Amino acid sequence: TDDSSMVLQAQEEIIEMKDVFSVKLKRRRFAGQTKGGTLLGITVFKCLNKEENKLTDCAIHLNNLSEDHCQSWFRHLKEILNGFQNRPKSLKVFVNPSSHKKEATHVYYEQVAPLFKLADIKTDVTVTKYEGHALSVLKECELQAFDGARQFFFFNHYSRAFTDKCIPLYSHSRVVCVGGDGSVSEVAHGLLLRAQIDAGKDTDYVSNPVRAPVPLGVIPAGTTNILAHTLYGIKHVVTAALHIIMGHIQAVDVCTFSTPSKLLRFGFSAMFGFGARTLALAEKHRWMPSSQRKDFAFIKTLADLRPEECELSFLPLQIPQEDSHENGRITLLYLGSKDQWQKIQGHFLNVSIMAIPCLCSMAPRGLAPNTRLNNGSMALIVVQNTSRTEFIKHLKRYTSVKNQFNFPFVETYTVQEVKVQPRLKSGQDAKENTDLNAASAEGNYPWNIDGDLMKEASEVHVRVHPQLIDLYG
Repeated sequence: TDDSSMVLQAQEEIIEMKDVFSVKLKRRRFAGQTKGGTLLGITVFKCLNKEENKLTDCAIHLNNLSEDHCQSWFRHLKEILNGFQNRPKSLKVFVNPSSHKKEATHVYYEQVAPLFKLADIKTDVTVTKYEGHALSVLKECELQAFDGARQFFFFNHYSRAFTDKCIPLYSHSRVVCVGGDGSVSEVAHGLLLRAQIDAGKDTDYVSNPVRAPVPLGVIPAGTTNILAHTLYGIKHVVTAALHIIMGHIQAVDVCTFSTPSKLLRFGFSAMFGFGARTLALAEKHRWMPSSQRKDFAFIKTLADLRPEECELSFLPLQIPQEDSHENGRITLLYLGSKDQWQKIQGHFLNVSIMAIPCLCSMAPRGLAPNTRLNNGSMALIVVQNTSRTEFIKHLKRYTSVKNQFNFPFVETYTVQEVKVQPRLKSGQDAKENTDLNAASAEGNYPWNIDGDLMKEASEVHVRVHPQLIDLYG
């Protein structure tokens, strides 16, 4: 404008295109007008680091009244954005409407869908009707079909026709799950199971699984959101959506859970003993509100605290000694000889096997702070039989900055494989079991795998498979 005072007041700001996720032509329109309008310039939408781990979006308006000038800038900026290979062009979205007070559908359509639309990402939405619905869809669909070549919307019905209508193409394939840990675990299991089927592998027993060819995005909308919290460092819906939009992908370790005869499932973490008993009791009281149900199950299981007798076999993982005591987090790291199985047996209150740190609001450092998302190891955390008072002290430590493993009855190991063999109760021991322990009395022991209940009578063999799936975060 040749106004020297304006020039002096102007501030220079640099925008890096790697932080931009959308560009739009800016027009002035009258109420009710959907097309045309007076061109005012272009608007650039940027992903901004608002505070620690939290992302937000912001708009930057660039004003110019020239149609040719704005169209030229618009085309060039779009070309640059289209050049970012990891950013999705289309998404297959699974929404669990039952997650956490039935809020997942609202969370998706109110907070996530507008951002996907702003980023010009096509979406194909399935609102699941029942437990296992997403798994059924993934098992029957071709993974390469999720390219968004055509756009379909599924609302509360089983999408059997999906594979017949989509054009197979690996380009820009992405899958997103909106829900809690159970929903995400089901979708991840479905993706990996489908990958094994496509690779011609026997899904009854998978010793060396192939990687999932499709990345998975996680939108936290459940009661527990451990995987999302671990991926993003925070439980924040907009942060999760922006990580997906920006194409921030990382490989993550996955476990297989198997019996001697079959593959049970893929997963990221598991608990046997107290953690599994609590979940089993909560599942029997589904009629209660979610938070009340979990609190009741926790208190009841704590009141009826008793150990499980079992034998643990594990294959230690050798890692450099200098990495073994980061910030004093690991109280005991087993550095045994490679390929040599070790055994411990006895009465254990809880056994945790985790391939990821498992961060959550109640455990800000993580349930297993001595592992990482993709370091090819599992944390085996064994809590031996002790008094209820001491066990409560151990549990309370998870919410603080103190080391939760610094107790004589807690041992931690860094491993690559674990076998858990429960000892069946008999005689008077079995008769003394309450309803809470009826499952183990029958030889059908509960497992808590990523917040999902699994019951298994025989030995369970857990293996870690490095960087088996790509997740956004």
